[in-house]
Amino acid sequence: MTKNYFTDVAAYNVWANNIVWGWLDQISSEQWNQNIISSFNSIGETVLHVVSAETIWLDRLNKEEAPIWVQSTFKGSKDETIELWKRSTAGLKKFMDDFNEAGMMDLLVFKRINGERYEMPHYQVFAHVFNHSTYHRGQLVTMLRQTGFTNVGSTDMLGFYRK
Repeated sequence: MTKNYFTDVAAYNVWANNIVWGWLDQISSEQWNQNIISSFNSIGETVLHVVSAETIWLDRLNKEEAPIWVQSTFKGSKDETIELWKRSTAGLKKFMDDFNEAGMMDLLVFKRINGERYEMPHYQVFAHVFNHSTYHRGQLVTMLRQTGFTNVGSTDMLGFYRK
């Protein structure tokens, strides 16, 4: 895996998230909070999970001493949650753009949410982070449809490459 690959994937993550943010801007607070059977109980909870994951990984990559799992304390509005997501996504893109490719195999040593020490090569972290967001964007499409919002389209990577 090369830096160029992950730089493309980070740009794709920005592109796809922008599409999802546009959809989320159109839904009501009732749709945002509607109970739906999925990995998380609502669109809002799913988005907050993605925000939390992107944020904690960005903090870990930036060697923050005390990365925060946003999901455990954040009680903000839909707009505040989406704003946090925009910042984490932009931060991941910048990190990837600035990353020295020579460090792809270097281990990132961090603590998991449960406090357990863990380590992974940077390329595995990047692959996980961007794949994780893609996974939950797919869930959001289904969840949006279940709330009656059908103005969704594709966030498939092929669309990104075709643009």
